[in-house]
Amino acid sequence: MSLFLESLQLDTASGTPLFRQLYAAVKHAILTGVLPAGMQLPPSREFCHRLSISRQTVLNAYELLLAEGYLSGTVGRGTFVSVDLPDASDAPDRIAITGKRGVALTNNTRQGTPALSKRGRQFVDRASLAPVHQEKTRAFRVSMPGLDVFPFDVWARLEARRWRHHEDRLGYGDPAGYGRLRELLAVYLKNARGVNCNPEQIIITSGSQQALYLLSTVLLDPEDAAWVESPGYRGAIATLQAAQANVCHVPVDHDGLNVDYGALHYPDARLVYVTPSHQLPLGMTMSLQRRLALLAWAKQGSAWVIEDDYDSEYRYSGAPIASLQSLDKNDCVIYVGTMSKVLFPGLRLGYMVLPPALVAPVTHAKAIIDRHTAIVPQMVLADFIAEGYFGRHIKRTRKLYSQRQAALLDSIQTQLSDDLSCGASDGGLDLAVHFKMQHSEQAVVNAGLAAGLELRPLSYFLSPDAKEVSSAFSRGLLLGFSSLTEQEIYKSCLVLRDVLRSQR
Repeated sequence: MSLFLESLQLDTASGTPLFRQLYAAVKHAILTGVLPAGMQLPPSREFCHRLSISRQTVLNAYELLLAEGYLSGTVGRGTFVSVDLPDASDAPDRIAITGKRGVALTNNTRQGTPALSKRGRQFVDRASLAPVHQEKTRAFRVSMPGLDVFPFDVWARLEARRWRHHEDRLGYGDPAGYGRLRELLAVYLKNARGVNCNPEQIIITSGSQQALYLLSTVLLDPEDAAWVESPGYRGAIATLQAAQANVCHVPVDHDGLNVDYGALHYPDARLVYVTPSHQLPLGMTMSLQRRLALLAWAKQGSAWVIEDDYDSEYRYSGAPIASLQSLDKNDCVIYVGTMSKVLFPGLRLGYMVLPPALVAPVTHAKAIIDRHTAIVPQMVLADFIAEGYFGRHIKRTRKLYSQRQAALLDSIQTQLSDDLSCGASDGGLDLAVHFKMQHSEQAVVNAGLAAGLELRPLSYFLSPDAKEVSSAFSRGLLLGFSSLTEQEIYKSCLVLRDVLRSQR
């Protein structure tokens, strides 16, 4: 006990109350065996004298430890470490492992102690496939809309109006989503994307990522094969791998997903994930011939097709391309969309349009996983759409992002043409650029970070498991432009020029 008291130190400058610090120190000593079961603790006055703290501080700590069962007896008659606690020597050894983003994970090292399930380990192992941005936005962050042009004043007014009449806002809602929002989305998707659906086929999700997780879980058994584009969206790969699917990497070319390759190498796949309107990250549009070939293959093999239409609102040459779902005559395409790109990511609202046969099972799965997506943001979004703000915002940002993309294309032509060539530029919030010289992607990314740029290498989207490299793929970067003003784009391109020159 004397050694414990000599080693005990309390930090008077800490924001944690002293009795809480003392409580935590004694508790830790008991759990680790430094203070064994049955040992009598010193009188409170001895603690006061040794630590130069008030008696009330010690009494408060003792009271909390007594209440939680770590100590027994009564203050004044003697206080003892509880004999009902298990021997600390029987406690499992634990090793702290620092994971991505500094999250502390623990693995048991003794045989017979609890451990993660195989599926649980899939989530931990795939954490790096779904990184989260927490720092301030910098050039050229990908898939980030221009928050400088969002009408937050309008949104705040609509939300305040909803909260003033909150009687029916505070209970549980429909797992499928707010009915009025689903009605409005059905009309919008029909007019803007040619999606054939009624409101009952739409399920509102907490972002499109939740939609992908629900679909991976409901539609696939462990080891079922699923096609993904290569290169492609890592968030989709992460959800499929977490569902213990056999992820099959199918290359893309200038016409999009190579259906013939997938059919030849992975003929028994149960699911296909595809971004046909604007392939992520290379930007091409899937040709009509490929779309029809994919639907024919899916029909023959009774496979599901997930169409991720993540940023199709932003097409800068010609009218928006009709959705793959609009061509589906066999109810095999599931259309997934998000509000993160057209409004703002923090809203966390997505949706999926399901074939009729999937509505009930996916709705039940949604209810189990999430009960329902937050209802007030759905109501505000419904008002935002119904009162015309949504359509005006899309029209305004489509024009603005087109100008910002033009500024990026011009900057590349005038400042970076020796180092970079541009990929498809029909639409989207990002532009794929390819190295003309033998640059190391990682070296460029590191140098860019030191210069204040956030650069995403194209190889980030290429899985090491892919057996064949896409004919449309070459080393380069994916540059986000939609969150930057034209002036910021020109200045950032000058910085990028210096970075590339330093890496030649």
